[in-house]
Amino acid sequence: MRRKNAPGLPFDASDYSYRGSELKKHWAALHKGDREPYPSEQAIGRLARAHLTVAHAVTRHGGAGAVAGKLQEAWAAFHRGDFVRAIEAGSQQEALGAAAANKSVAIRTLYLEKNERQRLDLLKAAIERGEGAAEQLPECANVHYTLGLVLGRYSQRISILEALASGFAGRVHACLKRTLELDPRHAEAHIALGLYHAEIVSKLGGLAARLTYGASQEAAIEHFRHAIKLMPKSAIAHVEYAHGLLLLDADGHSQEVAKLCTHAAACKPLDVMEHLDIERARHHCTQLD
Repeated sequence: MRRKNAPGLPFDASDYSYRGSELKKHWAALHKGDREPYPSEQAIGRLARAHLTVAHAVTRHGGAGAVAGKLQEAWAAFHRGDFVRAIEAGSQQEALGAAAANKSVAIRTLYLEKNERQRLDLLKAAIERGEGAAEQLPECANVHYTLGLVLGRYSQRISILEALASGFAGRVHACLKRTLELDPRHAEAHIALGLYHAEIVSKLGGLAARLTYGASQEAAIEHFRHAIKLMPKSAIAHVEYAHGLLLLDADGHSQEVAKLCTHAAACKPLDVMEHLDIERARHHCTQLD
């Protein structure tokens, strides 16, 4: 019997249910973009021994084995598209679950949540959660990445003047830069930095973007190309590169955008996030025809 879809999903997601050992078996492929370490009991134990605050949290939640099981549950929920459950399960594990919860918020608010007030509330809570996690786990690349991701999503939902005046651009850049300092092969951080540069250039123009934020078209393209080199079969790397080129110069890059969207649309998804990314690419393809 097929499992019932998570709420809000408009397609059959039964192929993306990774249970028990299946999650670990497919983990490397599922996390090729963010390089999140598998949350084993041993890994949680090492983090607890390294950080006193984390050790206290692990004790409160029943020990390393129990926490590992809950984190695996949160990520399994994320991959099958049950983002509500993933946010809940990740949040319950405090700093250790922040990456799962916040990545779920980022995808839910981008693709599925229709209520704008709810989007903003989810993102505000994610920012607060991510800031706390970054203090407790300063060496965890994905904590910084997912904080930068939700900061970026929030800044996209408010006016560009408010976002710039509130310093969101600098905060996003700092998070993504720190991610790549900790893990230079973090492909999704390269994608996010590519978008960071492209969006600022698009909003301010090339000269003002370079002088004010050090943002440039050249840096955007460099980050996008690096991401594709790291994961050449990824839909999100190709569709976000296409999006970035549209922001920078839609007319000048029309042929390359079409190629990128076609490539992304032909990718095979491994989970709901990738499924949604591929649907987005296919939509772009129809818009270009």
